[in-house]
Amino acid sequence: MMTRFGWATAILIAMAAPAAADVTLGTAGPMTGPYAIFGDQMKRGAQWFVADANARGGVLGQKLALEIGDDACDPKQAVNVANLMAQKRVAAVIGHYCSGSSIPASAVYQEEGIIQISPASTNPRFTDEPAAKGWWNVFRTCGRDDKQGVVAGQFLAEKFKGKRVAVLHDKSPYGKGLADETRGELNRRGVKEVLYEAYTPGEKDYNAIVSRLKAESVDVVYVGGYHTEVGLMLRQAVDAGLKVQFMSGDANASDELWQITGPAGEGFLMTFGPDQRKNPSAASVVESMRKQGIEPEGYTLYTVAALQVWAEAVRKAGKTDGKTVAGQIRGQSFDTVIGKLTFDAKGDVLDPKYVVYRWSAGKYAELE
Repeated sequence: MMTRFGWATAILIAMAAPAAADVTLGTAGPMTGPYAIFGDQMKRGAQWFVADANARGGVLGQKLALEIGDDACDPKQAVNVANLMAQKRVAAVIGHYCSGSSIPASAVYQEEGIIQISPASTNPRFTDEPAAKGWWNVFRTCGRDDKQGVVAGQFLAEKFKGKRVAVLHDKSPYGKGLADETRGELNRRGVKEVLYEAYTPGEKDYNAIVSRLKAESVDVVYVGGYHTEVGLMLRQAVDAGLKVQFMSGDANASDELWQITGPAGEGFLMTFGPDQRKNPSAASVVESMRKQGIEPEGYTLYTVAALQVWAEAVRKAGKTDGKTVAGQIRGQSFDTVIGKLTFDAKGDVLDPKYVVYRWSAGKYAELE
């Protein structure tokens, strides 16, 4: 376990001083640790946007700089990052990635008058709780688990009718939240799971869970969790001769999953938003990124969209003051790299889309 001194050092290293600029923005997520691939997606998206905006003259004629905060998907570290972002006087924070980090960090940002737009935190509490408290600063460009879980539950109930279903989760706000939403939809459709079990993230051996699945003669397994653990379960299940259909959520939208599973990942299912790289509104951005050697997978474009929303709201407001800018976002629509986004009173996007993907030969593709 990292000491407080270790945490602070890691954060300070990650938040290197930016070049001189008129407006400083922040992005925060797991830049280290098992989920660092997603922090990297966010960082690359934010860096691309800042460079592109500055090349076009900045925002309101002001040049932008970027602070990178590493929360390692740890709630306490996320609060430390949030406080450091406040010390840096950032105008907005794009983040965090894990819901378990975004939720506690949001209190700091609200107190400090900083807009927080997460491209990836899907737990409903992230926007529900601030809305209940009358906070003004919290938004997200992704969907919610109570939408994603409905899609997953409906798919499983229709495609695997009469099969024995198990639901697993990693105890995190994201993983348990998504598993519970999926389980709820299954139950509403008359499907009662034969096993509902938690597991501990970060372990290397999930054979005990695999044995439980075997003992219960499970046909389908839904896992609320991240690709690092899901990938290990897939591989260990295949090694144990367990032939079941695994399915999970958007935290598996990374090519890194296949590096863990190898051929054991063949046929694995997951839910995620439509592939934004194919969105016509993203064409020029995707081309620009690929020319720079960046593949905008996962949450890269959701991060760019969050920054586009902020920048357009600033232009409408005529200033970067957090509360004024937030007032230009809530209830308004924006043309972004991931399409038109309209924000409701809570800061959620209206009608988020989720689809089902299947992994094959190291890549994921939307089911027809």
